[in-house]
Amino acid sequence: MARLPVYQRILEELLRSGTTTVSSELLASAAQVNAAKVRKDLSHLGSFGTRGAGYDAAFLIEQIDRGLGLDRIWPVVIAGIGHLGRALAHSQGFAARNFRVAALLDSNPAIIGEQVDGVVVRHPDDLSQIAGEEPLSIGVITTPASAAQRVADQMVGAGVRSILNFAPQMLEVPPEVLLRYVDLSIELQVMSFYLSHLTGEGGEGRMPVIRSIGLSPSPSE
Repeated sequence: MARLPVYQRILEELLRSGTTTVSSELLASAAQVNAAKVRKDLSHLGSFGTRGAGYDAAFLIEQIDRGLGLDRIWPVVIAGIGHLGRALAHSQGFAARNFRVAALLDSNPAIIGEQVDGVVVRHPDDLSQIAGEEPLSIGVITTPASAAQRVADQMVGAGVRSILNFAPQMLEVPPEVLLRYVDLSIELQVMSFYLSHLTGEGGEGRMPVIRSIGLSPSPSE
């Protein structure tokens, strides 16, 4: 699953450059994996390739969209309208991937009532009312660490079943709620480790390609 968005981005770039058919070898080379892995990954979506001819790029993008659940609109609520929250709210990538920012939350009275790209910022205590007007699928937390758990609890109480947490705080949610973390400081620490230990004596060692965006604990971990 984690590789499918990578394949999709490569396919879109190839399509923009005029390439309409792509082989598993070409896709594997661009994604820095082997061709057998690409074919196995794509086989979970169905049988789309033609031996000797490859994959129709546009059709494969559609199938990856379907496999990732991007063939529908997902309403998103962002809590914490500081610099990061505003940047995410303004992101064109959300709409391009069928994620629609439906609600914005902040507890700062100076920000409540402000409009960001046409969406009014409301208090987190209004979340249940907002969800009653429109079910919310995904919650994004960009609050200070001290407020993150309370906001997560409010999101869960309002029916949100998927949370992306940018706050530097480990959260507790029910097992049926998908929780993922994006911690840029952890990513920098990972880079620091590789720079310190894996560059070789002359600093010319081969560095790995790391596509992780932070911790993603599951109930079984």
